[in-house]
This record gives sequence, structure tokens and C-alpha cells, in this order.
Amino acid sequence: MEHITLYITLLLAGFLLIGTEIFIPGGILGIFGSVAWITAAIVGVRSFPAPWNMLSVIILLFAGVFTFVIWIRYFPKSRVGKSLSLSESAETYKAHTDTNEFPIGTLGEAISTLRPSGIARFDGKRIDVMADGEWIEAGQPVKILSTADGHISVVKV
Repeated sequence: MEHITLYITLLLAGFLLIGTEIFIPGGILGIFGSVAWITAAIVGVRSFPAPWNMLSVIILLFAGVFTFVIWIRYFPKSRVGKSLSLSESAETYKAHTDTNEFPIGTLGEAISTLRPSGIARFDGKRIDVMADGEWIEAGQPVKILSTADGHISVVKV
């Protein structure tokens, strides 16, 4: 009877550890949960009589695969899954790439802190820029100092 208790305890501990991996990422809890499931399979093979030991392993294997497939398919659409992922389109993060459009001396504003690289807005367009010499805080006015080989250098005004 103690083998069945150990078997069930390892199964529940593995499920709990793998489930906790969602909220405390890093891989360690997931690895411990997987080890608990593998140990439960070994305990099942050694404890149960002949036809039931292999059935235990097969059920554990299918349960693991089934749980993984269901998880991948439905978790990102759940309320918790949506709160853990980005909801905005990548369009808002792309920067304008035509560096020849803005001449030297064009004035703009740093959107992100330039340490030394970041994004600035010139004439309503987002541009990847590089601060020349010093870090520039977000919101500061900047001026294009040079454009060479697709790189734009700016200075604080």
C-alpha cells in the first residue's frame, strides 16, 4: 500500500511542480516535476503486477503528451495566458528604416533613453539612432549630427 501512496504522491508533486513553472519560470521546477513523473513511472513498474505496470507507464506517457498538447493549444488563449504575453502588434515597435530621408540638422525627440542607442522621432517617424558622446534621456530634444552607412548619430539640443 505504501508503494501506491508514493506513486500517487510523485504524480501529484510532478503535476504541481510543472504547473508552478508557469508562474516561477527558470526550468528548475519543471525539471523536478519531470523527474517526479519519471520516478513515479519507475515506482509503478516495480510495484504493480505484470500487465498493470506497463499500462501505468503508457498512461503516464500519454497523459504527459496530452497535457502538453492541450497546454500549448489552449493556455495562450486563456485569461492567465493573455496576461503573460504581449497583446500589442509588433507594428508599434518597428522603427523607420530610411535614413536618407532626414538631412543633418533635423530636430526630433528621443522616444527611448539613448544609452547610447535607442529610438527617436523625427517628423512623426520612429528612427533607430545612436547618441554621440552622452546618454540622452527619453523626451529630450535631439538633432541629427551625421548619417553614414545607415547609422544616424544624434546629439542633445
